[in-house]
Amino acid sequence: MQTIGLPEYCVILGVGLLALPGTALWIWAIIDCASTESDTGNTKIVWIIVIVIGHFIGALLYLIVRRPERKRTLGR
Repeated sequence: MQTIGLPEYCVILGVGLLALPGTALWIWAIIDCASTESDTGNTKIVWIIVIVIGHFIGALLYLIVRRPERKRTLGR
């Protein structure tokens, strides 16, 4: 039986420290999109699908691409 050493614990801790903020960003992006996107057209549903399927990358795309555009056009 193998034991887990310090390098393995460091990897587990590193992945955990990256996964927790990534999941928090993902949840925040879903809530932000669902509550503030315009109901006209398909933009809300498309962005929610992108965020849910893309997880961290989808949330980053929403944050970088759509959110500033929405704030500029809708003011919220």
